[in-house]
Amino acid sequence: MERSVNVAIIGGGQAGLASSWFLTQANVDHVVLESGRVAETWRSRRWDSFCVVTPNRFVQLPGAEYHASDPDGFMPLAQLIDHFQSWADSFGAPVQGNTTVKTLEADHGGFLLTVPSGTIKARTVVVATGAYQRPHRPAGAELLPHDVEQLFAEEYSNPATLPPGAVLIVGSGQTGCQLAEEIHRSGRKVFLACGRCVWIPRRLEGHDLVWWMVESGYMDRTPDKLPSPQARLLGNPQATGHDGGRDLHFRVLHEMGVELLGRYVGADGSKLRFADDLAASVDFGDARLADLLKFVEASCTAKGTTAPTFEMPAPLRIKTRTELDIAKDGIGTVIWTSGYRPDYGWVKFPVFDGMGFPVQVDGCTTVPGLYFMGVPWMRKNKSSILYGVGEDAEVVARHIVESRS
Repeated sequence: MERSVNVAIIGGGQAGLASSWFLTQANVDHVVLESGRVAETWRSRRWDSFCVVTPNRFVQLPGAEYHASDPDGFMPLAQLIDHFQSWADSFGAPVQGNTTVKTLEADHGGFLLTVPSGTIKARTVVVATGAYQRPHRPAGAELLPHDVEQLFAEEYSNPATLPPGAVLIVGSGQTGCQLAEEIHRSGRKVFLACGRCVWIPRRLEGHDLVWWMVESGYMDRTPDKLPSPQARLLGNPQATGHDGGRDLHFRVLHEMGVELLGRYVGADGSKLRFADDLAASVDFGDARLADLLKFVEASCTAKGTTAPTFEMPAPLRIKTRTELDIAKDGIGTVIWTSGYRPDYGWVKFPVFDGMGFPVQVDGCTTVPGLYFMGVPWMRKNKSSILYGVGEDAEVVARHIVESRS
């Protein structure tokens, strides 16, 4: 079967729905092609106890800004999914579910999308498949013995579903820290292989740190402010929204009894090896926090307001092991939480850089009619998150409308 559409949006998460909302306001006919259900990534790639780490007040989706009774709280997963579904229903988002786009290629000045039911021709395409596409395994992951249970973070549900034994978590961003805490509190021995991650104190001077990041303009930083293109892969800051929001970083995990290790470097039989670089990783996070606090201070100075005060903790210096033995240390499971990488192999256009990110300006590519949405640092620091995706969607929708006038 073959059919034609005006605009095809690929992806029914926050980026795709935000694009749909603005196109709906502009009376632009379009369809949203989603491989599963509305917000499928949130539904299927999060663990049971997941809750957002950004305060509810900063869930600023167009037409679905949070206005309920707990602006400083943190929505659990079920509530967030309900928020997405209610939003899509509120403006009649034209979502076609269970429709995976297998290829996107050129078709006589337009686009041809291959889907399970056949093909779809489109005049304009918005690729909005999100920031979390392909889970990443670090070098040496293939060396692990095959009799050890290995999971990506998105495959983890809760501690009770894991095989018996200790758990090694590789990757110490926001997700790695939260899983380490949850599994440790269930009574398991947990090892955390740590990398270079940003951390934040949950609150300063009575405000959540996300509030300071927004008010100071930190979330509005543009890609040219990044130290390198690789910095786009840096994970979200270590913190948690559980228990009303609190600190959760290397020092907190160490104090509760999670055994911190350096970066995972490989395996040799039953031996797992780690770099002796924990101190350097912690120092990296401390330095990035110091950079953020300086940014906030400069913003407060420019506005004539009082900057928050924060005493940096002493450097974390603990002796770590550089080797574990799977049998002796009783390791039954390894969970990979090493971040994500772009995965646009199905897009048959040469519009990607050496890291696999789309080359675009305000979502526009060099291919007329081909746009991207929800890409990390697409326009600003906030581009791919619930607080900032709407701004980008409005820009992209305006380009689409103006290109037709």
